[in-house]
Amino acid sequence: MHCLWCDEEQIPDVVWTTVFAPRKEKVICDACESQFSFLHGKLCPHCARLMEKAEICSDCLKWKEQGGVLKRNVSVFVYNEWMKDIIAKWKYRGDYVLVGLFKEHIIKSFTQTFPPKGAVIVPIPLSEERQAERGFNQALAIAECLDLPIEQALSRIHSEKQSKKSRADRMRSTNPFQVILPIKQPVILVDDIYTTGRTLQFAAEALTKEGCPSVEAFTLVRG
Repeated sequence: MHCLWCDEEQIPDVVWTTVFAPRKEKVICDACESQFSFLHGKLCPHCARLMEKAEICSDCLKWKEQGGVLKRNVSVFVYNEWMKDIIAKWKYRGDYVLVGLFKEHIIKSFTQTFPPKGAVIVPIPLSEERQAERGFNQALAIAECLDLPIEQALSRIHSEKQSKKSRADRMRSTNPFQVILPIKQPVILVDDIYTTGRTLQFAAEALTKEGCPSVEAFTLVRG
């Protein structure tokens, strides 16, 4: 088995415990996996932003003042330079299989944070234009790692890439989402990157207006 990122061949150690029950093959080598930086320490309790003190950040205070309805966001990784390289190849150059690098950690983080309680998983959609450009929806790829029921309840109007906008411009954006399947149960939105929270707040707002009682978010990285 070769590492999905560096292509280094992985030769598993053979010990007595693996003779009769072969261990699961890893898709990432130990050297590459050690480059992951996990979110921990002092975080904003609402959006998982790294803070000097564990208190609500300025962005979340603004959302609160503006009536934001997203209850909280939980992210798995810090958006370090190594992660930026992986995301760029996976998301912008269409290398779908790289989601396997994160799968084990996605499952572990999600199950530790969101105990089974009947919430519906809703991935953040791409516009039709962006979907055609990339070939897949990265948020849906993350959601599918969880092996839980998924509802694609939202559609999205095409707009300029979030990565091309300044932080201020993102905060001023208008809501691009429409609800195509109203959900009357709690929802957990899934996306790849949380930056200002604007995308997830808009999605939560759209769902709430159509009767959703509660919306939380789970994202791969915290920008």
